Amino acid sequence: MLRVMDRDRTVRISVARTTALVEEARARQGTSPTATAALGRALTAAVMMGLDLKDDESITLRINGGGPLGTILAIAESDGTVRGYVGNPEADLPEKYRGKLDVGGAVGTDGFLEVIRDMRLRNPFVGRVPLQSGEIAEDLAYYFTLSEQIPSLVSLGVVIEPEGKVGGAGGLFVQALPGADDELLRVLEERVLELGPISHLMQEEEPVKLVERIMGDIPFDILDKREVYFRCRCSLDKVASIVTALSEEDIQTALAAQGCLEIYCNFCGEVYVFDQDETRRLREGAG
Repeated sequence: MLRVMDRDRTVRISVARTTALVEEARARQGTSPTATAALGRALTAAVMMGLDLKDDESITLRINGGGPLGTILAIAESDGTVRGYVGNPEADLPEKYRGKLDVGGAVGTDGFLEVIRDMRLRNPFVGRVPLQSGEIAEDLAYYFTLSEQIPSLVSLGVVIEPEGKVGGAGGLFVQALPGADDELLRVLEERVLELGPISHLMQEEEPVKLVERIMGDIPFDILDKREVYFRCRCSLDKVASIVTALSEEDIQTALAAQGCLEIYCNFCGEVYVFDQDETRRLREGAG
């Protein structure tokens, strides 16, 4: 992932190739093709927005348009890591047409896109806009323009191979800063549209090469460049604290039904199993 700016400091471009991290999310959660595409777009957008984060800050995208996928959540940290999940990972819809997944239909438009910035202050900043298409990129562009007053061109995409794996994934932001020249923005937009889907480009192009194609003869500087990863924050200690917070009734019901207590992480698919003795020791230790 990298971010560049023209020498006049009026346009900022961010590009990310997220194929590996989206594939890891798919493999861990067993998402359907449409769910993979929707989650991959959200993960990509969140990790790109994470370039603005300072140490220990995080940003969360939460999307729910009333569609069959339910809530889509993506959380990015300042270290270039991101995690997320889809409420209904097995939900799927027929293609809109050959090669075009119906992400908008699966997400829905009867709801909101929320951006939550946790800057380690007393209260996080929360921005919220109505969903425009459910395709996520268009909705995010609307958010940038309305809530942050940053006119933006946003492209997000995921290529799904016939066997269901992720063949390519990535994102592109072109954002106008104060003083941006309208003609320059028009030229950049035309060049971006001529490139075609970002997901297919990410199968072939390094992010810096893509930026060079977009900027052409316009001088620019690279501001940030970093690796990005899918990384969950769950751990045995964190899960143990969840066990100690459960009601005695819930624990006994689970133990009676299956002889153990299972805690499932929505982000990474890890299953933590506690037998009766382990559960009792955790409860006694918490007391």
